[in-house]
Amino acid sequence: MFLALREIVFSKTRYALIVAIMLMVSFLVLFVTGLANGLGGATSSAVREMPADHFIVQKESDSRFARSSLHSEQVEAAQAVAGPDGAEPLGVQMTTVQREEASGRIDVALFGVRAGGWVVPDVVAGQKLDASRPGTIVADRELEKSGVQIGDTLVDEATGLKWTVGGFAEGRSYSHMPAAWMSESDWAAYRSELMAARGGEADTAYNAIALRVSGAQATALGAAVNDAEVITKAQAISAIPGHKAEQSSLLMMIAFLYVISAFVLAVFFYVITIQKTSQFGILKAIGARTRYLAGSVIAQVFVLSAGSLAISVGLVLILKSILPAAMPFALGAGTIALSCGLFLGVALLGGLVSVVKVARTDALDAIGRAGA
Repeated sequence: MFLALREIVFSKTRYALIVAIMLMVSFLVLFVTGLANGLGGATSSAVREMPADHFIVQKESDSRFARSSLHSEQVEAAQAVAGPDGAEPLGVQMTTVQREEASGRIDVALFGVRAGGWVVPDVVAGQKLDASRPGTIVADRELEKSGVQIGDTLVDEATGLKWTVGGFAEGRSYSHMPAAWMSESDWAAYRSELMAARGGEADTAYNAIALRVSGAQATALGAAVNDAEVITKAQAISAIPGHKAEQSSLLMMIAFLYVISAFVLAVFFYVITIQKTSQFGILKAIGARTRYLAGSVIAQVFVLSAGSLAISVGLVLILKSILPAAMPFALGAGTIALSCGLFLGVALLGGLVSVVKVARTDALDAIGRAGA
């Protein structure tokens, strides 16, 4: 470490350039990771935060709630196996609402649930969902950005039904829309009106059944419920329109950034190591061990990587605080720690190329080249 730090202090400009490049790459990695997490939350947080581990959906629905339709007999069959507390019916419908006496239109994802059930999220403001207050919903706090407040009335464009916002939940979105939860009776009324508006028969069907069961029960449910299949939460999230393509693109970008980081750092340190071949040869000739010299190279990589990561984390956190609220960006402490750990590992991996060069340096040959 002593040799590594002394060299960094002596060659400030050279290592400052390396830090600048590492800083830009690590900043980009953290920023894209934050965007990926933010977009992932905007499409799936309403489902991801549910305490369910499996869902029942209609067969051949491609695991999509919107393509699935389950009736009361299937709900009863599921509850007979999982128990009334292990299976919760779940209705999902995207719609457009307007705040009463206001002109703005708001897209929301409606969730029909059993009031008091474990699927209903906790409220951070107002009152929780209660079946004794028909026409009252709990909505994602994101609606506040559209001017919606607790006590406001929302009018559904498709059916003309009105709902009063009774409380707000935090961080619950579905397919880039704020989610809103209504009781079973309100869901039944909404479905009937929606089918009537579309010219179809009255229908109070649900889209899925949320499960909180063991693996054995999940298998049994797959056989017990007719014309239905059991999927995992991960499958349900992956099937949300746009989620998989969105996340795959961003994750590929992040992966390429890590690969580019490893390549760039490996080349930089390898070139520097070649320039110092004669110095390493002299140090070996006077008794320095290869392990000590290799440790010096790795220490340099670690110090420079850690320093650039510390600066980039600070810059990303500053940027996060000034980004507009409409931009989906989420970067928690766990994600930062994981990203920094991966980046540090990639940097050290790239530094191993220089370690190999140091190990193969012959003292007499290096001194001979230096003398020439």
